[in-house]
Amino acid sequence: DEQEAAAYVKSSMSKPVVGFIAGQTAPPGRRMGHAGAIISGSSGTAEEKIAAFEEAGMGIARRPKDFVDLMKARV
Repeated sequence: DEQEAAAYVKSSMSKPVVGFIAGQTAPPGRRMGHAGAIISGSSGTAEEKIAAFEEAGMGIARRPKDFVDLMKARV
């Protein structure tokens, strides 16, 4: 999951990493993704995943179009 990925990035990656979390505007309880993942309570929300990535030092694109500028700023 994303929290495990964030921990790996924090402990093992020396190069810049950027990411994007889809479903940022999805309401709680909405089924998302190919596996039918469901957001319940505060566990697994887009905000929680973004916070984990930011704590790991990753840059997070709020929109897919932000990737290029975000990566340019980190290299």
